[in-house]
Amino acid sequence: MLVYLGMVVAVISSLGAPLVPTIAAVNHVSLSDAQWSLTITMLVGAVATPTMGRLGDGPRRRQVIIGATAVVLLGSVLAALPLGFPLLVVGRALQGVGLGLTPLTIATARDSLPTERSRPTVAMLSITTVAGVGLGYPLTGLITQSLGVHAAFWFGALISALALLAAVLALPSTSHRKAQPLDVLGAVLLGVVLAGLLLVLSEGDTWGWGSPRLIGLAVGSVVLLVWWFVHQLRTAHPLVDLRLVRNRVVLSTNVTGLIAGVGMYLLMAMVTRFVQTPSSTGYGFGASVVVTGLVLLPFSVASVAASRVVPVLARRTSSAAVLPVGCAISMVSMLIFLFARGSLWELFLAMAVAGLGVGCTFAVMPGLIVGAVPESETGSAISFNQVLRYVGYSTGSALSAAVLQAHTPAGQRLPSDSGYTAAALLGCAVWVVTLVVTIVLPRRRTAVRSTLDVDEELLVDESIADAATGEEHVPVRSVPGAGAPRADRTGR
Repeated sequence: MLVYLGMVVAVISSLGAPLVPTIAAVNHVSLSDAQWSLTITMLVGAVATPTMGRLGDGPRRRQVIIGATAVVLLGSVLAALPLGFPLLVVGRALQGVGLGLTPLTIATARDSLPTERSRPTVAMLSITTVAGVGLGYPLTGLITQSLGVHAAFWFGALISALALLAAVLALPSTSHRKAQPLDVLGAVLLGVVLAGLLLVLSEGDTWGWGSPRLIGLAVGSVVLLVWWFVHQLRTAHPLVDLRLVRNRVVLSTNVTGLIAGVGMYLLMAMVTRFVQTPSSTGYGFGASVVVTGLVLLPFSVASVAASRVVPVLARRTSSAAVLPVGCAISMVSMLIFLFARGSLWELFLAMAVAGLGVGCTFAVMPGLIVGAVPESETGSAISFNQVLRYVGYSTGSALSAAVLQAHTPAGQRLPSDSGYTAAALLGCAVWVVTLVVTIVLPRRRTAVRSTLDVDEELLVDESIADAATGEEHVPVRSVPGAGAPRADRTGR
């Protein structure tokens, strides 16, 4: 049930990407406006994830999962009804609540399953958000081509209803867990900040990058972001315990998740639009939504294959070393799109390489975080990592639309081919930065020797002790099933 729920979340969240041109045509809006059908989902997910993660760390986890799945079902129905573009965006926003379910499924697997079953389940759940994207594209593309764009959202409603039923029947009770207060102010501030920053990115070309309205929105968003950081550090029960970020493993993993998310969705948004662009423009293939989905299918297959590659790489090096390897592979995929996009098979290759790279990068993140934070903060810590991924996804989607819009000639609907070149160069720069972060940021002395909750032991950095509990020393905790915990500096 947990794996199915994770796949449903991935499919629902990705419904907007291959359908952007179709949504624009059916609703008579611009492509940049239609891109919000994807961006809004990631934005809401970025806000909902830490909120649900904090609630899910308490006795209401079952209710939170069931309630969020019901909201996703409602959003799917609203998006499926032919009520116009504004209500479609509202429906997509409600679907974004489902993105907060992934950390809760991971926490449920760790708490409810025996050790020998929880480890592979956590590993699988950690890549469902990537694998489900590629699986959902061809399915929704086929439905859209055969029955129309609204039918794709009815498909989302159907699988959401099945997920809701499965959750009601299978989810265990968590009433025994201690309640955690919810930081409402922190959640509101985070939502306003993310909405403001994404609006700046997506509307900069339309409003003008030097317009007072845009500058005012950017400055206001930054001020609120500073307020949010200060509030999180001072409140007794923060939405996200930022003090845990002092641990270099957690810090490097979170920064990598943010920047890698930008690079991932920058490429995916470009490919979906490029493939469907009429060849009469001098580039593109004029492909159907179905073909577009098939082009992205190798991304899903390769990301699943990465789960087999990661344990081998981690045993030969370390889990932390897998991060730069994944980023380097992802950069190769962006280079392929930059220099070789004249044939469909080249795009198939680019997406396969991208899936392998992103799969390697994202597969090790939950295991690194689980081994580096106190057990009571697992749900919140993984949720924050997911938040940064979704912020990256939203930013990548908005950046893609902004760059292509900037290279769209006046009076034309489609961008020039130089727009894709510029966006690809930006993507290469993003992956270079990510690669540098994964190499430079972690401390050399950090002891990390495990695979992704697989068979090796994942040690933690002791610097999280003070931040996590307020005590001077905390015994080091090992990942479930990874062997006996090791003593801390006091010998405990």
